[in-house]
Amino acid sequence: MSFTLAIVGRPNVGKSTLFNRLVGKKLALVDDQPGVTRDLREGEARLADLRFTVIDTAGLEDATDDSLQGRMRRLTERAVEMADICLFMIDARAGVTPLDEMFAEILRKKSANVILAANKGEGSAADAGVLEAYNLGLGEPIRLSAEHGEGLNDLYTHLMPLADQFALHAVQDTPEVDVDLDEDDDEDDENYTAPVPTNAKPLQVAVVGRPNAGKSTLINQILGEERLLTGPEPGITRDAISLRIEWGGVPMRVFDTAGMRKKAKVQEKLEKLSVSDGLRAVKFAEVVVVLLDAEIPFEQQDLRIADLAEREGRAVVVAVNKWDIEEDKQEKLRALKESFTRLLPQLKGAPLVTVSAKTGRGLDRLQEAIMRAHDIWNRRVPTAALNRWLVGMLEQHPPPAPQGKRIKLRYMTQAKTRPPGFIVMCSHPDKMPESYKRYLVNGLRQDFDMPGTPIRMTLRSQNDKNPFKGRKKAPPSKLRKHLKGPPRG
Repeated sequence: MSFTLAIVGRPNVGKSTLFNRLVGKKLALVDDQPGVTRDLREGEARLADLRFTVIDTAGLEDATDDSLQGRMRRLTERAVEMADICLFMIDARAGVTPLDEMFAEILRKKSANVILAANKGEGSAADAGVLEAYNLGLGEPIRLSAEHGEGLNDLYTHLMPLADQFALHAVQDTPEVDVDLDEDDDEDDENYTAPVPTNAKPLQVAVVGRPNAGKSTLINQILGEERLLTGPEPGITRDAISLRIEWGGVPMRVFDTAGMRKKAKVQEKLEKLSVSDGLRAVKFAEVVVVLLDAEIPFEQQDLRIADLAEREGRAVVVAVNKWDIEEDKQEKLRALKESFTRLLPQLKGAPLVTVSAKTGRGLDRLQEAIMRAHDIWNRRVPTAALNRWLVGMLEQHPPPAPQGKRIKLRYMTQAKTRPPGFIVMCSHPDKMPESYKRYLVNGLRQDFDMPGTPIRMTLRSQNDKNPFKGRKKAPPSKLRKHLKGPPRG
């Protein structure tokens, strides 16, 4: 999905009708009665060659208290802040109302990209309302009929340049991952240097964890100022916020994410959007800091978050917060390391750092761990060293022979970095057990000093180079004649 579009407007202007048309399904309830939609509904929209996320919102009402209408309005305003583009709909037949004017003013302040649409624009009865829409000061209105599908070409024309702009930003912000290497050029093995973070391409770090683990407090401590809202209540942070900092002389972009609870407990639509925003931050990161609460570490959700980061191929650092209130630190640290090794074997050797976001203790160790994890994530092993290592591993523990078929491992090379990816050429790759692949991966971690980073290993079949393979055998009589040689005498 290239961008997010929120559809907003007064009740009963046709927001859900347009939402259903864009997603191609009747997901949202539609009725003549105003106020049918109460919470946020998200869908995958398609408009010609554009693919994007569309959010159907509750009708904007003039209520700011804790009534149902007030809560619905706050939810809608939050969706506007989180969306990349806001489509503000009015009813062309009813014309511009004082409520439309008030919400147009709000949108000018809250959203950078607002598209104005005059819906129910079919027929001459809507002409006056379309002209009136110019008075809102949001540019030229699109004349739409969500019910009949009219005006979608004009909507596409407005969205296309913005989509290109967001796609460009995504390319600039997305870190280079799965970087291909030249498998045949051994000279590059020795001369390879990992990319260094710069102001143009800062090191991207996402801080993730359960609610109330102290993520925002930690980032405030790194910044040295109260930039992010914090407090004892869980779930204060609602969307992923990125901040540019220079930490220890290294340019970084740090993402503060919403706390991720178990899926069954995530009931509010806003929290679902917040969690998906946090997951997107993991994909944009190079190093993911999984922040645990020292009082309740390694809960099921912590393990899921760490596993997600590993599956996405990101370098992982585990930080245990609230260490200042821990009494028996040595015993607790021993138990933490044991739990980490047992519960997250796929991240064997990843750094485990104890910190206190409140006092700032341990932040220097955290910065060192992030830089080391980034360095290992970028590591390249020379092909010659890999193959010498492979011979030793085979001698120490030969591969099994499933169904009597011996598996021959011929050679290996590193094909990618960020994270490190290796290719092993062998016979019968489909019969290689997972346990032997784990044996090789664990050996790589230990012998080439790559603890904790995700390692990708691919087994490939190598074509037999025997030049006589496939030729027909000569008949025995001809073979004897050929071997007889010249006649005697």
